[in-house]
Amino acid sequence: MAEKQDYYEVLGVSKQASEDEIKKAYRKLAIKYHPDKNPGDKEAEEKFKQCAEAYEVLSNPEKRQRYDQFGFNDPGMGGFGGGQGFNPFDIFNSFFGGGGSGFSSFFGGDDEDGSAPRGSSIRVRVKVSLQDVCNGVEKRLKLKKYVQCAHCNGTGAKDGTAIEQCPTCHGRGRIVKSMRTIFGMAQTEAVCPDCQGTGKKIKTRCSHCNGEGVVMGEETVTVKIPAGVADGMQLNMQGYGNVGRRGGRAGDLYVLIEEEEQKQFIRQDNMLIYSLLLDFPTAALGGDVEIPLVEGTHTIHIAPGTQPNTQIRLQGKGLPTVNRYGRGDLIVNVGIYVPEKLDDDERKTLRELKEHKNFSTTPSLFDKFRQKVRSMFE
Repeated sequence: MAEKQDYYEVLGVSKQASEDEIKKAYRKLAIKYHPDKNPGDKEAEEKFKQCAEAYEVLSNPEKRQRYDQFGFNDPGMGGFGGGQGFNPFDIFNSFFGGGGSGFSSFFGGDDEDGSAPRGSSIRVRVKVSLQDVCNGVEKRLKLKKYVQCAHCNGTGAKDGTAIEQCPTCHGRGRIVKSMRTIFGMAQTEAVCPDCQGTGKKIKTRCSHCNGEGVVMGEETVTVKIPAGVADGMQLNMQGYGNVGRRGGRAGDLYVLIEEEEQKQFIRQDNMLIYSLLLDFPTAALGGDVEIPLVEGTHTIHIAPGTQPNTQIRLQGKGLPTVNRYGRGDLIVNVGIYVPEKLDDDERKTLRELKEHKNFSTTPSLFDKFRQKVRSMFE
């Protein structure tokens, strides 16, 4: 059996540490190593348990004094930490105030009626192609998550042993505390620290799940991603997250959409932009040109004398909206290629063409060009 690590070393504090320093150290480490943040990581789970053991002893003045004197061989208690009935989640929930508010709600808290702790939510990223966005797609996700313990059917009780009413809260799941203020006596209600809001106590814990009612497992979930989704959108699947402890409702599954990088189109909402680079003869003479769509191709007609930066709009050839009310357009942005290198024959041909009247610029053409440039900045 491995030797226990000194509790002060576990929390990373000195033996002269104050109560506040011990609390701060436990808070930091409990958040870092919580199983919900490290699913399937046995080492993190063990460190989470060690931190809870250390805090449970060092936060209690009497236990701390005995630990400082006797170490792990305390004759009055029969040894410290991690014994039968010890539950690191009880320490965690008690420290963070149960499931009602604060940090514990990040991992999943009590249901609104306080009957059982609700499971935490899971967030996953799913990559989709432009074809997926166009048509919608189903993705099968294998999730590592907390599932119901099959040995106790999620109750946390060993072999169906009795579950009794919590004596601290008398089955209410919440306790009322009274405190004196400058305005008189005031009452506050909080989650019961002994049953974590369930109102029930287990006589004998299930050894397979340590009384939690959940174990780490795998589940394959089919996610239906609708057409028209965009990068950064999030889908919510209620009840597909981690199963709640001791019969609590499952949390949700949040699916974050990530679009795969593609080079053919620029996307603006449900509109697509395609850059078409024409050779000069086609731009001058006109003709039919085949361009790609998300799926398949489409033939467009280039009018004679087409100028650079001409835009051709193809209605309904873009992407659908998420609610399928309409479809965006495909904008073809025309560019004209100017050769960077010419041979002697090509230079001779161009010099001859330059002398023709239709290849010369005129003041009216310059005014037209200047007006076009100005409109781009208005």
